[in-house]
Amino acid sequence: MNYDIAIIGGGNAALCAAITAAEKGARVIILEAAPKPYRGGNSRHTRNFRCMHSGPLGPLVDSYSEAEYLDDLLKVTDGRTDIGLARLAIRTSEECLPWMQERGVRFQPSLSGTLSLARTNAFFLGGGKGLVNAYYRTAEKLGVTVCYDAPVTHLELDDDRIVFLDYTHEGETRRLSPNAVIVASGGFQADTDWLARAWGPAAKNFLIRGTPYNRGVVLADLLEQGIEQVGDPTQCHAVAIDGRAPKFDGGIVTRLDCVPFSIVVNKHAERFYDEGEDVWPKRYAIWGRLVAAQPDQVGYVIIDGKSLNLFMPSVFPPIKADTLEGLAVEMGLPPDRLRATVDQFNAACGDTAAFHPSELDGVTTTGLEPPKTNWARPIVEPPFYGYSLRTGVTFTYLGLKVDETAQCSIGNRPVGNLWAAGETMAGSILGQGYLAGFGMTIGTVFGRIAGREAADYAN
Repeated sequence: MNYDIAIIGGGNAALCAAITAAEKGARVIILEAAPKPYRGGNSRHTRNFRCMHSGPLGPLVDSYSEAEYLDDLLKVTDGRTDIGLARLAIRTSEECLPWMQERGVRFQPSLSGTLSLARTNAFFLGGGKGLVNAYYRTAEKLGVTVCYDAPVTHLELDDDRIVFLDYTHEGETRRLSPNAVIVASGGFQADTDWLARAWGPAAKNFLIRGTPYNRGVVLADLLEQGIEQVGDPTQCHAVAIDGRAPKFDGGIVTRLDCVPFSIVVNKHAERFYDEGEDVWPKRYAIWGRLVAAQPDQVGYVIIDGKSLNLFMPSVFPPIKADTLEGLAVEMGLPPDRLRATVDQFNAACGDTAAFHPSELDGVTTTGLEPPKTNWARPIVEPPFYGYSLRTGVTFTYLGLKVDETAQCSIGNRPVGNLWAAGETMAGSILGQGYLAGFGMTIGTVFGRIAGREAADYAN
């Protein structure tokens, strides 16, 4: 069959593009590198979608303005973003939520505790897997062809047009010559050798939270042919996850939300950053890089009995001991040094009457470096609990540069039939840092744009 559009990747951005293009009458094929049970890329591990809204919308309460949304983004990226594309993603997100519902996605009330985001983030019923499955059902009803176990190996660029692409399937190399191509195949994080070239040997200690199929093959192929790139190879969405997580595909359940109510130390039992800097959904993503900078790329969370139920339960139970020294032994930390660090922290804590676990409470330390500026309560009530932390990479920010129509370019010329959406172009907006649920916003907005533009071109 001759296809109008070939979409590389099988996650949220790819599916939004496929559905949009098919609804405009285009003949679409999705080439998904993963087998069917693992389809969906990193999207199957997601939980929510960050959405601007001027009033209550679906499961979202109150309002979340463009100005506040953009301010939240600028804080986590330290201004490293394309403002035009960022505003486009933010503004368009409001119309995306009803669009998603109309195509089978269902939502639920937001979670409580440190993930309470009822005003800003819409949570998927059934998580990311529920969203992915809903989109695949919709795409198949629209006549979209889906080919699993079909990694794309090469796109042939001739002047300013993709003339064919090669992929492997069932042990054979196959070739397609579609009218248009949309790249939605994610970053390169599953290629740990590439990570090590960017980060150095420390990257070998990183864990990959998402799919092992995002190896950056198509990204590298296009960059080698001169397609414009964006982003820094050392920048990524990296969080501190449970050190017992698997090397690949542990998913979102390996994330730990206990840091605001803890102290975090390195292997020498020394604190290295303010654990109470901001509410967790705005600052959780900095901790992957913080842990990456510590010896052996590992950190350790220390809490006491009064804090155990303040955050989402962990998938692996915490390490437990009746004394701090006993906990240190269990975790491989120097007991005397951990005791000294905790004693110093406890002495710096003041009045805790204003403690409030779900908002900035100003319960801070005094005379301590680094300080803990919120939720600073002495760690004194046994039993004591601990978690090991490692850097968990979700996706990398080096990617394909796009314009407001999601089109790629070479030199100063657009590539006439090539678009990109999702994580593979997110570095245009995420220069550094991360905002909870924003990856899904980028994928949904630019997936729909790419699908629309490619269908118009193909038709």
